[in-house]
Amino acid sequence: MTHLNQGDLAPDFTLPRDDGSVFTLSAHRGKRVVLFFYPEDDSGGCTDENVEFSNLLDEYEAAGAVVQGISPDDIAKHQKFRAKYDLRIPLIADPERQAMEAYGLWQLKKLYGREFMGLIRTSFIIGTDGKIERIIRATRIKGHAAKVLEALRENTASA
Repeated sequence: MTHLNQGDLAPDFTLPRDDGSVFTLSAHRGKRVVLFFYPEDDSGGCTDENVEFSNLLDEYEAAGAVVQGISPDDIAKHQKFRAKYDLRIPLIADPERQAMEAYGLWQLKKLYGREFMGLIRTSFIIGTDGKIERIIRATRIKGHAAKVLEALRENTASA
């Protein structure tokens, strides 16, 4: 399992987005990138998280960041999800878990005594140099997008 830390070079990847384009992390060098990894489209917590990131998109852009959501769902499911909730954030499809595994987020989880493999909900702030500025685990879904935005602003102020 990959274990990433602040200051590490963020693993590069190229994956399809729900708008028909592809997203390559290294193509965004010179810009800050926020990647938020979430488990599933159209589930309660994931919907709340995506709506919050979408509602804060203008503030993220004002802070100079490109924001992308990533889940293991396919393009068709992303398109339905995004249309249903009028989400403004492009969604990256990672059904083979290429990025999730590179970022060390596909892990053994426990729920009600049952063990299974799943995604650890986490956001990464990637600096203009391609290095990880912050790793923020979503300990609470509500307010996570605002917490990531606050961290982004803190790093901007200290840069």
